[in-house]
Amino acid sequence: MVPALGSRPVLARHRRSSADVASLLHALSQYLWERFRERATVADLDEAISLTTYVLELRLPGHPDYTISHEQLALFVGERVRQLERGSSLDRPVTLGRAVDNLRVLANYFRTSYRNQHATVDLNEAIKLYRYILQFYLISHPDRASSLHDLALCLADLFRHQHVAADLDEAIVLEQEALQLLIPDDPGYNISLYNLTACLHMKISPQVVTTSSHPPGVIHFDIEQVIRHFTFETLKTMPTRLLHTPTGVLCNRDVQISHFMRSQQCRQLLSSCKARTADQQIECIRTALSRYFQFVTLSHHWGEGEPLLRDVEGQSIYGMSTKMGFGKLQAFCVTACGRGYLWAWSDTCCIDKDSSAELQEAIGSMFSWYRRSALTIVYLSDVPDTSSFGSSKWFGRGWTLQELLAPSTVLFYTQNWSLYKNFTCRNHKTNVAVLEELERATGIEARFLTNFSPGMDDARSRLQWASSRRTTRPEDIAYSLFGIFDLHLPVLYGESTGKALGRLLAEIISQSGDISILDWIGEASSFHSCFPAHITSYQTLPLQPNAEHPLTISPASFPALRRLYRSLDKSPFPQFINRRLILPCITHRVTAVQVKGGDPSSPSYAYKIQASGLRPLEILLPDKLGDAAMEPSALQLIRPWHLKLLGPSGKLDATTEKQLLFTLRRPFSALLLIQLPHNEYKRIASSTPITAQLLDSVSILQSKIRTLTIV
Repeated sequence: MVPALGSRPVLARHRRSSADVASLLHALSQYLWERFRERATVADLDEAISLTTYVLELRLPGHPDYTISHEQLALFVGERVRQLERGSSLDRPVTLGRAVDNLRVLANYFRTSYRNQHATVDLNEAIKLYRYILQFYLISHPDRASSLHDLALCLADLFRHQHVAADLDEAIVLEQEALQLLIPDDPGYNISLYNLTACLHMKISPQVVTTSSHPPGVIHFDIEQVIRHFTFETLKTMPTRLLHTPTGVLCNRDVQISHFMRSQQCRQLLSSCKARTADQQIECIRTALSRYFQFVTLSHHWGEGEPLLRDVEGQSIYGMSTKMGFGKLQAFCVTACGRGYLWAWSDTCCIDKDSSAELQEAIGSMFSWYRRSALTIVYLSDVPDTSSFGSSKWFGRGWTLQELLAPSTVLFYTQNWSLYKNFTCRNHKTNVAVLEELERATGIEARFLTNFSPGMDDARSRLQWASSRRTTRPEDIAYSLFGIFDLHLPVLYGESTGKALGRLLAEIISQSGDISILDWIGEASSFHSCFPAHITSYQTLPLQPNAEHPLTISPASFPALRRLYRSLDKSPFPQFINRRLILPCITHRVTAVQVKGGDPSSPSYAYKIQASGLRPLEILLPDKLGDAAMEPSALQLIRPWHLKLLGPSGKLDATTEKQLLFTLRRPFSALLLIQLPHNEYKRIASSTPITAQLLDSVSILQSKIRTLTIV
C-alpha cells in the first residue's frame, strides 16, 4: 500500500536518514501522479499531494531539491484545484478537506517565500490561494477566521508595496469579520485585533506606511501601539494609583504607562521584538510588563496622621515631613525600592476616599490586589525588635485578615523597620517558626495561611477567624470579608453593623446553602432573626461531634429509613429571598417549658424544655419568654438541613445507612423558633449553645422533615 500522511510514524521508525525518506516519498508521489494521469483517480492525486507536502517538511529551504519538490507540489495542487472546479469528488468531504489543507500549505509556503525574498509574485500567489480556500470555508467553519486573517495579512503586505487603497480596505473588512467569528479567549483573537489596529493606523496615518524590510516571520504592525495596548490591559487589574518608589511620586495609570514607555526596559523590549514572530512578540511583551509592574502592598495598623490622597498628590513623599504616618509611608517605599520594586501601594493615600465609586471599587478589588502583589510588607509599629508579634494590634484589626490571607509572599517588619527576628528569608510564610506564631496569634491553621482560596467553603470557620477583630467603622467588619468570601456586594456606609453583616450572611447562604453560619449565640440582628447582630457571636466554637458508635436498627425498620433518606435527599436548597430564610429542617415540637430557679440578678433566663423525639434539655435565653411562647405548639426546636450532610452518595446502601444513623444520632446545634401568623417563624436568640440529641432509633425513624419560612 502506498504510504500517506498517516504513514509518517511508520516511516519514522525505518532506519533511514531523512534524505532517504524524502527521496523515497518523492519517487512514490511521482508514481502516484503518473497513475492519476492514466486512471484519473482523484485519490491517487490526493495521496501524491500529501506525500509531497511531507517531502517539503523534510527538505527545508536551502536544500538542493527543495525547489523541485515545491514545483511538483504546485503542479499537483493546481491539478487538484481544477478537479474541484469541475466538481469532481465534491461528494467526498474528507478528500475535499484534505485538498483544502494542501492549498493552505502551499499558500503558507508562498507567504513565507515572500517574507524571505520580498517578491510580490509570491504574495499574489498566496492571496490567490487564500481567496480560493475561503470559498470552501463557510461562516460556521472553525478555520474560517484564521483564513480571513491570513488573507488580510497578505493584503496589508501588498498595500505596503503598492499603496493601493482597495487592498488595505479589504484587509480591514476581513479582520473585522474574523473578530466577529472569535471571542476574546480564542488564541487568534488578539492577533487579528492587532493586525486590524495596524491596518486602521495605516489608513488614518499615511506617513507611517513604508516598504521597510522586516525580519522573517514578523507581522508588520506598530509594535509601540501593541505595547501600549498591553500595558493598559495589564494595569486594568492593578490598583488605579501606585507610588513610584525611586521618586516617591504618586502615579495614575497614564503616568505609569509613560514611565514604562520611556524606560530602558521598553527600549530593550522594542529591540528584542524586531527579530521575533507575532506570537513571540506578544509573549515578550507580557513577560516584560509583568516584571516591570510588580508592586508591593503595605499592611499596617492605622495610626494618627496617616497621609491621604490630597496630602501627597503632585509631590514626592520623600520631601515631606517624617512625622506620624508620613514617616511610615516613606520607610515603606524605601524598603520596597531597596528590594528592587518600582511600584508600591498603600491604602492610606492611593485611594480617593472622597469618591464613593472609587471606594466601592477599591473595597471590591482589594483582596485581588493583595493576592496579585509581588510582596506584602506587614509593618508592626507596636512590636519592638526583640519581641514576639502575638500581642500586636495588627492581629485585632478587621482589614488585616484578608491582608494576611491573600498574598502568597509576606515579610513582617518591626518598629524600626527591621525584619522580624532577623528572619532573612524571602517569604515569612515559608518560615516554620513564623507560621507557628501566626497559628497561635490568629487561630488559623498553617495550610490556610500559606494556601488560602477565597470562597464560601467552611464559611463558619472564616467568620470565626474574624470574630475577635474590630474596625474603626463598625460596618467595615462585614465589608472586609467580601474578598475572603469572593463576594461583590454594594458598600453602603452609614448602614448598621447588623444590616451589613446580614447582607453578607444572606449572600453566603443564598449562594452556598451553608447552614453552619446559623450556629451562633448572642444578640439577634434586626436584619433577620437567624443572623447575629455582631460578628463576635461566632467566637464560640461550633459543636464538635462526639465519637459514640452509630445505632443499628432492625431489618424491619429499613423501609422507614429508606423513606426518611429519600425525604432528606429531596429537601430543597436553603434560600434567602425577600428577607425571608427558606430553610429545610428536621422539626421537633416543644411539648413542655419549665422556668428554672436561679439567681434573680442574672441577665439570662433558664428554661427546661421537652420536645418530641428529643432528650430533655436546658437553655439559657437573654430575654424572658412571653405568654405566646407558652401556648401549645408555639415553639419548635429544629435541626437545619443541607443535602451535603448526607455525602455524595445518591442511594441508600450499607455505608450511607451508617452515615445517616450516625449523623442523626449525634448531638446537634438546635435553633429555637416561635411560630408567627401566616405560617412564618422567628428565631429566639440564646445566650449559650442549644445542644439537642434524639431519644433513640425510633425517634430517628419518626423524624419530621419540613421547609420553614423564617423572618
